[in-house]
Amino acid sequence: MRENDMLEKDEIFSKVLRAGRRTYFFDVRATKADDYYITITESKKFTEEDGSFHFKKHKIYLYKEDFAAFAEILDEMTSFVLNNKGEEVISERHQKDFKKEYHTESTEEVPTSEKSFTDINFDDI
Repeated sequence: MRENDMLEKDEIFSKVLRAGRRTYFFDVRATKADDYYITITESKKFTEEDGSFHFKKHKIYLYKEDFAAFAEILDEMTSFVLNNKGEEVISERHQKDFKKEYHTESTEEVPTSEKSFTDINFDDI
């Protein structure tokens, strides 16, 4: 039997979540003993300058004995984020008008000792 045939045989149930450049695959698979476990795979697309692309994948294996604790912590973490920051996405990447909270322009005079050697004052020439 080919390797691909074995992989298909192990997949019992699957769901896909597409999220921009990332895709999440949730798969129920079977062990050799015919017990079930879950794999969660994050696949992220990277495009090269020449137009070609490749994917980087990260996978988590989640077994039944860890389901309750995993679900409890995931629920706690998502509730914490939503309760503290809400559901609105706030980031430079998702909002074109996102403003960073620091000032990029300084009105203070830089002391001479901290000036770079490329800071040339043409009055000195």
